[in-house]
Amino acid sequence: MSKDPPPAWVLARRLVIGDRVRDARAAAGLTQEELAKRVGIDYKTVHRIEYATSDPSLTVLLLIAAALGLSLAELVRE
Repeated sequence: MSKDPPPAWVLARRLVIGDRVRDARAAAGLTQEELAKRVGIDYKTVHRIEYATSDPSLTVLLLIAAALGLSLAELVRE
């Protein structure tokens, strides 16, 4: 895989996904720490996903979606 930064549209989609994670987490009444504990990741990872500063793995997205009662499709839809 290239070391070049991803295209702007990829970064924009990560921001949208991060917003969805944050909104769903808040709607569920969970803190970043609580969501992270449910998923089995560090709360800093949740923060990085919500603010689009990291590229989460498919596994982490699946676990987050399940912890928030969403399908992966709902989480990443356009």
